[in-house]
Amino acid sequence: MSQSLVTMSYIVATILFIFSLSGLSNQETARKGNYYGMLGMAIAIVATALSASVTSYVILIIALLIGGAIGARAALKVEMTQMPELVAIMHSLVGMAAVLVGYANFMDSSLSLSGVEKNIHEIEIYIGILIGAVTFSGSVVAFGKLSERISGKPLLLPGRHWLNLGLLVAAIFLGRLFLQQTETGGGTLPLLLMTVIALAFGVHMVMAIGGADMPVVVSMLNSYSGWAAAATGFMLSNDLLIVTGALVGSSGAILSYIMCRAMNRNFISVIAGGFGTGSGGEAAVVEGEVQPIDADETAQLLLAAKNIVIIPGYGMAVAQAQHTVNEITKLLRDKGKKVGFGIHPVAGRMPGHMNVLLAEAKVPYDIVYEMDEINEDWARVDVSIVIGANDIVNPSALDDPNSPIAGMPVLECWKGGTTIVLKRSMASGYAGVGNPLFVQENTRMLFGDANATMQAVLKALKG
Repeated sequence: MSQSLVTMSYIVATILFIFSLSGLSNQETARKGNYYGMLGMAIAIVATALSASVTSYVILIIALLIGGAIGARAALKVEMTQMPELVAIMHSLVGMAAVLVGYANFMDSSLSLSGVEKNIHEIEIYIGILIGAVTFSGSVVAFGKLSERISGKPLLLPGRHWLNLGLLVAAIFLGRLFLQQTETGGGTLPLLLMTVIALAFGVHMVMAIGGADMPVVVSMLNSYSGWAAAATGFMLSNDLLIVTGALVGSSGAILSYIMCRAMNRNFISVIAGGFGTGSGGEAAVVEGEVQPIDADETAQLLLAAKNIVIIPGYGMAVAQAQHTVNEITKLLRDKGKKVGFGIHPVAGRMPGHMNVLLAEAKVPYDIVYEMDEINEDWARVDVSIVIGANDIVNPSALDDPNSPIAGMPVLECWKGGTTIVLKRSMASGYAGVGNPLFVQENTRMLFGDANATMQAVLKALKG
């Protein structure tokens, strides 16, 4: 394939990627956005495979088969509850690819650059490996936290901010040393040392972030993976990688900013420590007795209500209760009830986690509301059902300045009629924060597996 045809294919793929991002910004067009992205990637792969830059089709085919097999297995085996950790581990692969490509470029003796071009290429290599290593190690730790192989509580080392600053200064110093030594054919040692520092920085950065901030971390790592891909594009002089990486990097950064605003946080404070790092005082102790309720009583409350709001959380994902919840929603709407879903920006373990689950269960898009839309209407809500959520419906975020989640906007369901909370136990949420909602007068606790419990409620409603 001629270079002009390859370039034209890349332009088409880029346009499709832009359409994909545009489609993914709305639930109703998300499926179409995925198709645009898949088509764009297929065009990019075929164009690259047929370009003059490919010298060994045997290696290329082996790589495609291995990668395709891993992707197909993940698509078939990974459940929706494991999607956040899958996203995190995929980000780590992008980071590792950037590191490996960087070292391959550094060791490539066929390149005959000189002067400014040589210096620019070496800077590209250094920055690409730096971003890739941070993305790789940070994503691996995020995977561990999301899959609960690593505790969600933040690891706060003494003088951690000074440690981060020291690592940054060391990376800059080693970069200068790397550029100096490459003039005489060296540079391997400072590059290796920088890689170790970047890997350590990625681990420390994510370990210090609390559980409630993990959706922002996933979004941030998505951004990092984009910039790592862009840096790889510069190293390989591949325009498509540069543009695609910039699209992913910038969209991830924008999403992180939007989520931080929704949480009343700033991006630097998340990176510096995250929720759960303490605010200098003792958080209020949750006191009082919970009022349990059973499935039959829950069904009676729902049948007597006119306006019902369902608030999904990670517990719904774990129990895979979204399909049962959708059946209950259909039944209640058929009976003339107004039913809606209230979605918090950080519900679940990654951006849009609850939206994905509800879309999978084919919940109508027009009854799914964002936090800002639903928080104005609680006075008109008769019954709200909280399914496996804790931190996003915690009143202490608003009235306890010493709470680890103080200042985070939450879904204020306690301002409505009756709140029914589905939980397996009284254990605290992912941020490790107690919730006074559970002991309020208008709250009822429905204990048990969310899917089994909702099945019992559905049976009672039908009966």
